[in-house]
Amino acid sequence: MYGENASTNTERPPGAPAPGTLLADTSRGDRVGEFQGVAGPYWSLRPVGGGREWEVEPRYVRPALRMEGLRARTARLNARSRGEVL
Repeated sequence: MYGENASTNTERPPGAPAPGTLLADTSRGDRVGEFQGVAGPYWSLRPVGGGREWEVEPRYVRPALRMEGLRARTARLNARSRGEVL
């Protein structure tokens, strides 16, 4: 029967961080994003607090420094307080 042996892929690939982990994309000037998941050979990242996702090769990603995460969150909150469309 169709789907009988199908299983949901709920496990992360080896080496992939947990969703929501803050990472820096070194191919885009250390742009900070939240890990969303794996898309083929790429990792999907999303700006802190929401926005358009982008894909990056895992070799160009490193864990974000605490200060980088704080800077990204603060920039997002400042933009929201100015009434910018996010």
